[in-house]
Parts: sequence; structure tokens; C-alpha cells
Amino acid sequence: MAEKIVVVAGPTASGKTALGIALAKDFNGEIVSADSMQIYRGMDIGTAKASLAEREGIPHHMLDVAEPWEDYSVARYVEQAEACCRDILRRGKLPILVGGTGLYIDSLVSGRDFAAVDSDQGLREALSAEYDALGGEAMHRRLQEIDPERAAILHPGDKRRIVRALEVYRLTGMTITEHDRQTRALPKRFDAAAIHLNFKNRAALYARIDRRVDMMVEQGLFREVEGLLAAGLSPESTAMQAIGYKEAVRSLRGELRREEAVALIKQASRRYAKRQLTWFNRDKEALPILWEDEPDFEYARRLSTEFLHSRGLS
Repeated sequence: MAEKIVVVAGPTASGKTALGIALAKDFNGEIVSADSMQIYRGMDIGTAKASLAEREGIPHHMLDVAEPWEDYSVARYVEQAEACCRDILRRGKLPILVGGTGLYIDSLVSGRDFAAVDSDQGLREALSAEYDALGGEAMHRRLQEIDPERAAILHPGDKRRIVRALEVYRLTGMTITEHDRQTRALPKRFDAAAIHLNFKNRAALYARIDRRVDMMVEQGLFREVEGLLAAGLSPESTAMQAIGYKEAVRSLRGELRREEAVALIKQASRRYAKRQLTWFNRDKEALPILWEDEPDFEYARRLSTEFLHSRGLS
């Protein structure tokens, strides 16, 4: 039988970190991050990485596990995050997976064997060259024609995942969505009790996202990006394509005024949140917690505790 873990997921700026820490205190848990950008060292402000003070003494795993110039894969995340969860469980504690990268969460919980996934380096390089030549919008439209479900949750700028989805289809004749659907029929690695956060009013979420972006700018987002570039990180690296970093690079190059870059970061963050909600809304077994205008963590803590008790966690 798969061992139990907890998942706290939701769109950006929905309060996942705070609730995850509260539950870790109540259930003798440790946090395992499920954020595709918080894995990178030196990328703290733009990824909203919890500071040591914000972690409140709760151990956090899967933060700062890669250099920003590395090409980090889902398979590598699953390997490392599974090792973290197994170690936490061996020590008699509860892994609490916290983040907004649905692909990371689903891939870790599922029984997917990444070693068995078809790949072809030559085809991947050819598709990558096509992406560079035709642009992300054109390749995204191509994906939309064969796999509208996966296209709906990927941004045209997500070159690596668009190329991978097209590669899988060319090699197997099966969309990556169908591949993942078949994977979900396999025995799972973990029995995940999932809690999904959202707002009743989408405007409240968007306002919270806008405030978070303003706070990142005040905390030094542009200085952080300037420092990464000065350290030799290429603006074309995968890490620098993240929301907030890509726009800041354009501003530092003089292509955008700072206020224009900030507006674009807010817009891209809101669009990303919408894609996250599309992904997480597929899970009908998760406990949904819908905030009013602001999060009510005591209410969420009580509701989550009842839910986790019902799932056999104490």
C-alpha cells in the first residue's frame, strides 16, 4: 500500500506556503517544495521563496537544489523529491508537498516510470530548432491541434515542455495527455491527500497577485536579476524564462520601461494562475478551500485537519 503524504496546491499567491507550514506544525510534518523555479539557487525574490524566518523552523526540502544554468527535468525532480519523502517517512514524519507546479506534483504522486518514456535526442533537437525558427506561438498552435488539453495548461514560452509534448506524439502516436492518463492507472507512489486553495472571486486572486508583484519589486527583484546576469547567467537559459525574470531582463536591456515590465509581470502571473487552476480543477478528490477576499488560515487549518483525519492522518 502506498504511503500517505499531504499536498497543498493552488495558483500563485493563494497562501500555500502559510497553510503548509501550519499543517506541518499540527501533523509533525516537513515541507517538500513542488515549485519548478524554487529549485534554483540565487532565485529567491522572483520565485517567492520562503525566507528562513517565514519557514518558522519547519524543515523545507527541494529548495536550492540546482544551479540556474542547469537544464532541470521533471524526471530529476521526481527522483530527488521521492528520496526526500521516503526519508521523511522513515523518520516518522509526514511529507507535505507544497507548490503550484501541477506537473511536478502529479508526476511525483503517480507511478510513472520516467526511464520507460520514449525519447529521441535528434528529434528533440530538430523540434527545438523549429521552435526557435517559427516561434513559441506557432509551436503552441501545433500542439493545440493534436493535444488541446496539454496546450491549455502550457504557455507558448514554455519551450521545453511544448517540444517534449510534440516529441512524445511523434515517437508514440499518443498525446502526452493520454500517456499521463494511462500512467494514472498505474499503482501510485504515494497516497496523496490533496488540499487545493483558490478564491471565490477571481478578482480577489488577481489583486493579491498584483500586490505580490509590487512587493517583489520593492524587495529587489530587478537587483536580483541584474546580479544573476552579472554572474554570467545567460538571458536565454531556462531559468531566466520564468515570469518576472524574463520581463526584468528586457527592462535592464532598455527594451521596456520598468513600469511596463512590472505590468507585464502582473499580466503573465495572472495568466499563469488561470492555467494552474485549469490543472488543479481536474482533481475531484481534493479538498477545495475557497477564500473570500483574503485567506483565513485558522478556518483553513480546521477544515484541513478534519479532512486529513478522515484520510487516516493524525
